[in-house]
Amino acid sequence: MNKIINFRSFNVFILEKEHWDYGYHSHNFYELILIEVGKGTHRLNEIDSPYKKGDVFLLTPADKHEFSIEEKTKFLYIKFTEDFLTELLVLKHDKMWKDTLMLSLLAGSQFSKVSLINSNEEGDYVFQLSKMLLYEFTSHLSYNQVIIANLFSSLLVLLVRNMNKIEGRDQWVMQDGEKIENILAYIRVNALDKQKMKIQTLADQFLISPNYISFFVKKNTGLSIQSHIIQYKMKLSEKLLRQSKLSINEISLKLGFNDASHLNKIFKKYYGKSPLQFRSLR
Repeated sequence: MNKIINFRSFNVFILEKEHWDYGYHSHNFYELILIEVGKGTHRLNEIDSPYKKGDVFLLTPADKHEFSIEEKTKFLYIKFTEDFLTELLVLKHDKMWKDTLMLSLLAGSQFSKVSLINSNEEGDYVFQLSKMLLYEFTSHLSYNQVIIANLFSSLLVLLVRNMNKIEGRDQWVMQDGEKIENILAYIRVNALDKQKMKIQTLADQFLISPNYISFFVKKNTGLSIQSHIIQYKMKLSEKLLRQSKLSINEISLKLGFNDASHLNKIFKKYYGKSPLQFRSLR
């Protein structure tokens, strides 16, 4: 089985095919696949399902898939990494967007089993947003990065609204086999929320004993829950140091550290240099 590696955090493009020549593959990114024209069969994680014009699929890095094309198919692809989602989370940082990311990341392959759109009206809206996103991505006009972020956010919120209508959604999200991925996704989205990072809150969210959840995460990942939280905060601090003009003290407060010296100590442990030294290398 092939694995397709993408080195861009975000990409939008059109692909037209009469024959599928990528084989059965996985990838290192998330992708939204919109079917503009055509029909055939979508094989996803060993399960075959028909696809048709107007279908929209959300695939995660854990998924494996291929298409068998019966009629020439025009695909609109939106590929994105978790780093891209993280950047949007830092920019927006509001409850609705956090909830949207939570459902998107926790959905896993369960939502990939069916099209996310079952209404012609909603489908038209999704395709219009996607076409606008494609235009902005390929045009390189001024402020296009801001417009891309807003269009993509709106698109994902719209898709999540439709996910909420899919029958059996609650059971799908919490499959036992996906539990560790779900916990890690929850941590990444809520790492800056002290209340949601409490062991009891985590345990309640995933229906695991508070005494067992820490062991469960360490056993399956090799790292403690706290280590995962710190790793995520370090990733965010790196982005803020590279991409923002916030002071070290402002970054430390934004990421929930006691003060700048606390951030300095942990950052130096991970990167071998202070935040100021790291920023000077931009």
